[in-house]
Amino acid sequence: MGRLLIGLGLLLVVAGLLINAGVPIGRLPGDFTVRRGNFSFYFPLATSIIVSILLTLIVTFFGRR
Repeated sequence: MGRLLIGLGLLLVVAGLLINAGVPIGRLPGDFTVRRGNFSFYFPLATSIIVSILLTLIVTFFGRR
C-alpha cells in the first residue's frame, strides 16, 4: 500500500511539472469536442488511454513482490 501511494504521488508531481511546462495534458489530438449551440460535449479519449497505460505500468511495477 505504501509503494502504491508513493507511486501515485510521483505521478501527480510529474503531471504537475508537465502542466507547468506547458504540455497540453487534456487537449491531445485524440480528444473529441462537440459544440452545438449552447451544448458542448468533451470526451478525452487519447488522454484516457495514456493515463490508463501509465497507471497500469505503475501498478505493475509497484505491485510485484
